[in-house]
Amino acid sequence: PQTKAFPGMEEKVVVAVRARPLNAREQASARNSVVVSMSGSQCLVRYPGKEDRAFTYDHAFWSVDESDPHYVDQKTVYDTIGSGLLDNAFNGYNACIFAYGQTGSGKTYTMMGTPQNQGLIPRICDQMFARMAQNDDPNLTYKVECSYMEIYNERVRDLLAMSDSRVNLRVREHTILGPYVEGLRSFAVASFNDIMALIAEGTKVRVTAATQMNNESSRSHAVFSINLTQSLYDAMTDNTGEKTSRVSLVDLAGSERVSRSGAEGDRLKEGGSINKSLSTL
Repeated sequence: PQTKAFPGMEEKVVVAVRARPLNAREQASARNSVVVSMSGSQCLVRYPGKEDRAFTYDHAFWSVDESDPHYVDQKTVYDTIGSGLLDNAFNGYNACIFAYGQTGSGKTYTMMGTPQNQGLIPRICDQMFARMAQNDDPNLTYKVECSYMEIYNERVRDLLAMSDSRVNLRVREHTILGPYVEGLRSFAVASFNDIMALIAEGTKVRVTAATQMNNESSRSHAVFSINLTQSLYDAMTDNTGEKTSRVSLVDLAGSERVSRSGAEGDRLKEGGSINKSLSTL
C-alpha cells in the first residue's frame, strides 16, 4: 500500500539531492568554481559554453555555505527525511534510506555525521527511543534488534562478528520473508547508547582507504538494519499481537573514475566491484 513518507505526500520512493562545500583539494584546484545552484526542489547545473540544465527532485538541500540563509544543516535533513521514515516504521512498514553518489560527495557525513553534528542514522535511532519513552500504554511494549554488515568486493561480511569469525556470508531467499543474509548476527538493544556502541564497533572494521579523490574513501557498502517489534496485549481476548518493521540505513560506497582516483592494485579491484554493484542498483 501507499505510505505517507512525508507530510502531504503519498509516495513509495522519495529522492533528495544535497550539495556539499568544496573540500581542500577542490579549493586548491584551478577549477574551483561552484557550478550548481538550488531553488526549492530544483537543482540547476551550469555548463560553461552550453545551455544550463535543471533537475527536479522531491527535495534539494543546499549545504555549501553555512552563511547562506538557504543553508540546510543535518537537523533539517533529518526533519525532512528521517522523521517521516520513523513514522512509517512505527506504523509497521519497512523503510529504507540509502546515500548514493560519487566518492567524496558527503554520503557518510549525511548518514553518520560527526559526534558534534550527527547524521541521519544517529538521529533516527535517538528519536526512535525518544518516541518509545513517551509511550504511556502499559499493554504496549517494544523490542529493538540491530545488525550491521558490509558488502566488500561483492562479498557480504558481518561487521559485528568477532574478528576471528568474520567470514563471507551467503544471501538466501526465504519463501515468505524474502532475501536474508544467513548467519548475520542480530543484537538486542535497550537504549540509544547501545546502538551507538554497536555502530562504533562495526565502523572500526569497515574497509576504508585513501585515493586521490578521497583521503578516507569507503570501499564497501554498509547496511545498518533495525528491527522494531511492537507487542500489544489485549486484555479482553488475552492475546498479544505483534507488529514488526525493518529500517535499513545504507551508506553506499562511492562511484569513481580510475583516471581521477589513481586507483591501483587492491584499490582498482575495489573500485571495479563498487561500480559494478552501483550499476546493478
